[in-house]
Amino acid sequence: MSAKRRHDDNEADGAVSSNKKQKRQEAATSNMKQKKRQVAATSNMKQKKRQAAASSDMKQKKRHVAATSNMKQKKRQVAATSNMKQKKRHVAATSNMKQKTRHVAALILARGGSKGIPLKNIKPLAGVPLIGWALRAAVDSEVFDSVWVSTDHAEIKKVAEAWGAQVHQRSPEVSRDSTSSLETIQEFLEYHNEVDIVCNIQATSPCLHPFDVREALKKITEDGYDSVFSVVRRHQFRWKEVDELSDEKTKALNLDPANRPRRQDWPGELCENGSFYFTTKDLIKTGQLQGGKSIYYEMLPEFSVDIDGDIDWPVAEQRVLRYGYPGKVVRLLFCNVSACLAEGINALSSNTRNTSAIHMLQEKQVEVMLLTSRNNTVAQSLADKLKKRTGCEVREVGKKPLNDLLEVMKKRSLDWKDVAFMGFDQADEKLLKLAGLSAVPGDAPELASKAAKYICHLSRGSGAVWDFAEHILLHKPMAKP
Repeated sequence: MSAKRRHDDNEADGAVSSNKKQKRQEAATSNMKQKKRQVAATSNMKQKKRQAAASSDMKQKKRHVAATSNMKQKKRQVAATSNMKQKKRHVAATSNMKQKTRHVAALILARGGSKGIPLKNIKPLAGVPLIGWALRAAVDSEVFDSVWVSTDHAEIKKVAEAWGAQVHQRSPEVSRDSTSSLETIQEFLEYHNEVDIVCNIQATSPCLHPFDVREALKKITEDGYDSVFSVVRRHQFRWKEVDELSDEKTKALNLDPANRPRRQDWPGELCENGSFYFTTKDLIKTGQLQGGKSIYYEMLPEFSVDIDGDIDWPVAEQRVLRYGYPGKVVRLLFCNVSACLAEGINALSSNTRNTSAIHMLQEKQVEVMLLTSRNNTVAQSLADKLKKRTGCEVREVGKKPLNDLLEVMKKRSLDWKDVAFMGFDQADEKLLKLAGLSAVPGDAPELASKAAKYICHLSRGSGAVWDFAEHILLHKPMAKP
C-alpha cells in the first residue's frame, strides 16, 4: 500500500475517532445536563416537600392557635354565662329577700250596717257565713303574713276570729254609708304600718279560690306591678241609655249592629268582678287603689259571683255549692257523739241514716273518730256496740278534749286544716274554731253556732251527722287550693 493511501486511511481513522470522541463528549455532556436536571428536579421536589411541610406546620399551628383561641373564647363564654347566672341568682336572691321583708296583708271590709240584708256579711250561705268563704280562701292561700277583717260590729268580729282572722276595729268616721273603701283601707294602714301590700278581698265574693289569690300576688312580688285587680270576661252587648221622653235614639256602644258578631267570634270585654284588689302601701298613700304600674288578673266566670247584685240568695247558694272553695280535703272527722245526737249514742248506733253517713265518709278515705265523755257511763257501756256497728274508733275524752285530740293528730301527722270537728255546745267552742272544717246541728246554741264554719240544716237526732257528711263529700273532689 502506498504511503499516500496509508496517509488517507490514517486521516479517515482519525476522523472516525474524532467523531466518536465528539459523540462521547456530547453524550457525557447530555448525561451531565440530565443529571443536573435530575438534581435540580430532586432539589425542587425536596424544596416543595419542605414548603409543603412548612405550610402544613403553619396550618397546624394556625389550627392550634385557632383551637386555643376557641378554647379561651369558650372559657370566657362559660365564665360570662357563669357570671350572668350568678348575677341572676343574686338578683333573684335580692328580690326574694325584698319579697320576704314585704308584709302582705289580706283585708276584708265588713261593716255591720247593710241596707238590703241585715248583717249580710255573716248570714249563712250554704251553711257557711258569707264572710267565711272569702276568709277560708285567704287563709288557705298561705301567701299572707296576716289576714284581717275591718268591722264596726261585735257579731262580725266573733265570726271573723272564728275563721282565723284578726280584727281591726274601724272608727265611726269610716263606718258611714258614704265612706269609701279607700278611706277605710287608709285608716287600717295608719294603725298597721308594718303592712306593705294590701289585698282588699270582697266579703261578697264567696267563690274565690286560693289559686287565684296566689297567682295575682305574683304580679306584684315577682313582676313588679303596683296594683292588680280581678276581672272577668263578659260577652254582653251594651247600648247607650236614653231618656224615653226625649227624641234621642239609642246606639250601640261596643258593636256594629250591621255586622253583629257571633259570640264565639267575639272575644268579649274585661270587666271588674270585685273579688280582690292588690295595692302597694305607697300607692294607697297617694289616694289610689288602682294606678301606678297596674295590671288585671282574669278569673273564670264560674268563680266570679258577686252577692251584692248578681244573684239572689237561693241562687247564690246553688252557685257556691258548685263552685265555692270548700277548704282543704278532710282526712279525719272528730264527732262528739253525745253532743250531736239528741238520743246520745243509742241514736247513732241504731239510726241507719247516721251510720250510712259514716260509711260514706270511710269509703272516701275520710277517717271518722267518735268521741265519748269519760263521765258518761251509758256511753261507755255502749262503746263496743258502737264501734262494731260503725267501724269507727271510739275514744274517751275529758271535759277539755283538746289534748286528747292533739295526741291523735300527732300520731297521724295531721294539722288542724286536715281535720273536721262536729260539736254542739259551749265546751266545743275552741275545737270548732281550730278545725279546718267544723259544724254544729241546726239547733245548737248561739255561741257554738258562731264558732262553727258550717251550720247543719238538720238538728240533733234528725240527721245532722248525715247533713255534715254530705257537705264534706260534696266539696271533697273540688278542693284544689
